[in-house]
Amino acid sequence: MNQTRFKLSRIAMSLSLITGAGMMAPGFAQEAAADENSDIEIIQVSGIRGSLIKSMDVKRSSVGVVDAISAEDIGKFPDTNLAESLQRITGVAIDRSNGEGSRVTVRGFGPDFNLVMLNGRQMPASSLEATSASSSRSYDFANIASEGISGVEVYKTGRATIATGGMGSTINILTTKPLNAPGEKASFGIKGVMDQSTDEGASITPELSGLYSNTFNDDKFGVAISGSYQQRDSGNKQANSGGWRTFPGTVNGFDWDGGNADWGGLIPDGANAHQNYPAADSIYSVPQSLGYAFHEVERTRTNGQLVLQYQPVDSVRTTLDYTYAKNEVSDRYNDVSAWFNFGPSSGVWSDGSVAAPIVYSEAFGAPGDLAMGGGQFSTVNENKSLGFNVNWQASDNLKLELDYHSSSADSSPNSPFGSNNVIGMATFVRTLTSARFDTDLPTLVIGYPAGFTGIRGEDMRVTGSSFRNSQMRSDIDQLQLRGNYSFDDGILNSIDFGVTSSETKNRSAFSNVQQDNWGGLGAAGDIDPSVFKLDQLGDNFNASTSSDMLKEFFRWDFNTIRQIANDTYGALGAVGDCGTSFCASSNMTTDRRTTEEQKAAYVQLNFSGEIGERFYGLTAGVRYEKTDVTSNALVPVYSGIAWAGDNEFNLISTGESDFTELTGDYTNVLPNVDFNIEVVEDVIFRTSVSKTLARPSYADIQGGQTLNALVRIDGGTGGRGNPDLDPFESTNLDLSLEWYYDEGSYMAVGYFTKKAKNFIGRTTVEEQTFNLPHPAQGPRYAEAVAAVGNNATAIRNYIRTNYPDTVDANGFILGVPGDTAATFDITIPVNQDDANLDGWELALQHLFGETGFGVIANATFVDGDFEYDNFSRGEQFALLGMSDTYNVVGFYDKDGFQARLAYNWRDKFLASTVNTLGLQNPIYVEAYGQWDASASYDYTENLTFFIEAINLTDESVRSHERNTLQLVNYTETGRRFAIGARYSF
Repeated sequence: MNQTRFKLSRIAMSLSLITGAGMMAPGFAQEAAADENSDIEIIQVSGIRGSLIKSMDVKRSSVGVVDAISAEDIGKFPDTNLAESLQRITGVAIDRSNGEGSRVTVRGFGPDFNLVMLNGRQMPASSLEATSASSSRSYDFANIASEGISGVEVYKTGRATIATGGMGSTINILTTKPLNAPGEKASFGIKGVMDQSTDEGASITPELSGLYSNTFNDDKFGVAISGSYQQRDSGNKQANSGGWRTFPGTVNGFDWDGGNADWGGLIPDGANAHQNYPAADSIYSVPQSLGYAFHEVERTRTNGQLVLQYQPVDSVRTTLDYTYAKNEVSDRYNDVSAWFNFGPSSGVWSDGSVAAPIVYSEAFGAPGDLAMGGGQFSTVNENKSLGFNVNWQASDNLKLELDYHSSSADSSPNSPFGSNNVIGMATFVRTLTSARFDTDLPTLVIGYPAGFTGIRGEDMRVTGSSFRNSQMRSDIDQLQLRGNYSFDDGILNSIDFGVTSSETKNRSAFSNVQQDNWGGLGAAGDIDPSVFKLDQLGDNFNASTSSDMLKEFFRWDFNTIRQIANDTYGALGAVGDCGTSFCASSNMTTDRRTTEEQKAAYVQLNFSGEIGERFYGLTAGVRYEKTDVTSNALVPVYSGIAWAGDNEFNLISTGESDFTELTGDYTNVLPNVDFNIEVVEDVIFRTSVSKTLARPSYADIQGGQTLNALVRIDGGTGGRGNPDLDPFESTNLDLSLEWYYDEGSYMAVGYFTKKAKNFIGRTTVEEQTFNLPHPAQGPRYAEAVAAVGNNATAIRNYIRTNYPDTVDANGFILGVPGDTAATFDITIPVNQDDANLDGWELALQHLFGETGFGVIANATFVDGDFEYDNFSRGEQFALLGMSDTYNVVGFYDKDGFQARLAYNWRDKFLASTVNTLGLQNPIYVEAYGQWDASASYDYTENLTFFIEAINLTDESVRSHERNTLQLVNYTETGRRFAIGARYSF
């Protein structure tokens, strides 16, 4: 670590305080400070301590609430993953995928409500869902390696000068610019990763990174190039319930005559069948299945960036940059599971109004299937961005900047068979299924027929399969013209102004080739039993398991079984591009295409002055935006309506699909006012008021109109998206008090409130979709009623007799021109719900003088005026992802040795209001805490050796529905270690 001790003069600190809000104000502040005090030393600090000092300075000098993370040195970020670094900031929580940070929630607003920028440019985002077309706008930080990042800024309050879309926050990722740090600099790293979660992957996988920056021709030309290549083999072990079905306590699965029956409800078949049977005034839930899955994941991440800068004269600087990121993920798994058939059952039930089984059992007559499936999820994400920037100091007072970028994000399959593929296999030996749910890892117990000696490979048969093809691509072209005019005197310090034009295009598509032969294809013995490998279930989990748990299952290779099934069974109805049922299809059944064109203009006034000899800064800005939305979606095409029976009307399909287009637009005026004042020396009070917005999901604004094939005499039903939706909008108030009491040390307390509106609900509107003539709403029908009365059979016979040319070969009466077009009750998304939330952020950062020790501690407490009611079975509005968090980090940084121990904790939060069965059941992710550690030693001034440890205590992740007994998922991800070296100069 290199360090020069320093202390800013009061004038310099005040100038930094009052001018930090403007777009280019930090540069002006540094120049002004240098003029006022030529004795200020240039700070050269690296390592943990240097990173914290730089991050604190960004926070201190900003107007509004901004947190930052700075690289500890060139090529060295505090964490190996950007999301995992962000979770150390107050108000930020993360979601993990395969044990790595993936997406962020900020101040109670989930990943879709936060905007990500790269060097001030809005970045596109793409992702894939397993079983449907993705509609998400969230950015996946797993695509970006941290080695090429110089810093991250998190804007928690609105600002007229930055792009909209972040109602929770706007996160700006910063990369190296050569002319910002002239001279030759480089960093090269090598790392070996040891992931304890994998059983089949390599014991050590490589990570390579490099960054080179240099300037030439008297620092007029600069080049920076960075790249990284990272492989990781990991795994995870899971237990899954397949979802739960919830019923009122009065439901009886046999009481069809009494009107209290519902499929899946309990059947009280005997006095002692169910102990502590749920009360009539309670609700209870029954599991769909219970199973275990074992995943092996291979991830290859490649990142690169090239930056070219040219400054022909002092007043003009040009930058051309290209950024590339590729993330390939292959997830192979085997599972074993048993479904419940909702026949005669027994169980032991919990107390309370929301009852769940402690034990649930079902017995069968004939042996049922013991399912042992397998799958492959293989995807590739590519992000590309090409940008050009011209920065011109037009005069002493006027600075102009032109910035353009064209960026894309693409997610697609990385396998010839599709993005997410599943083949079911089973042996039919199950006579009893019992599950116990009162431990973190639930226990599945299977009963077998008399004389059963163990599962056999020769009894295994292929059952159902699904080959899914999911694609998503997002493109952004954005042109920004920004300016700043500074004044030589007066309280008005400067004016920021600018205009922006951007176009975002998004396409999300999906197809599925599925066959449902769950009773088994062919016969036992069709498949060579040698392809199956017997494994012991309990040996695969770290958690303790019951002696009653299912003992054994088969593992098998997905590609091997797919090829056998393809060759043996071929086409079974739906077929993919390969001509059989065992590959994906490029003939998309869901295809959404949306274009959003935005025009924006802003102005922001930056004031500074003194109140009672205390320096203050005031920023007042407003941003105007107009957005036009054009959305197309692929839908089935219908040519008419056929009257098939007395009360039966059917849409007539052409057998083809086509795109339908819907449009919408909205305008927004987004003001922001930020005020800060140094109330006493080194103590800053801030207040900010702003409006921010986020945009609806691509599914909600899709253009497609889909109709249900069955029509009534008075019309039909259907659904569509609504491109005319308003964006989510939040009015925000922030108050904070910050005490910067020593070098690198501060404490802060902040309060925030957000009043958000325009959340999405559903309503029904009447529309004459496709203008389809209704055969029972025209002059023929009126004539028939007048002639024969209201008897449907007589009416149909009258029309057949008198209008035979309107009857098809099946005797169905067709709608014809002149008939009234059918009216459909169309369900559409609408802006409907509001939400108010508030919270507190507490932060402490302390360096213990020259000892090298330091500590960081922070906590966020957030609450809202909404809460999911676990007793209610209806549709409910709730804000997803809201939770309390806290961090504690202890570190040492002195004499070339650095060490850090960090703990992050996130409280239980609501992840979804719909379960995996598509039912209105909540999914809660339980509270989770994780310890991480790292250490490094500077062997020489240039060479550093380091070690890292992630998830030191091997924590597991668990989720449930209404009751903690209602397991959704239990996942063990294991520990991860790394050792490496970094050479810098």
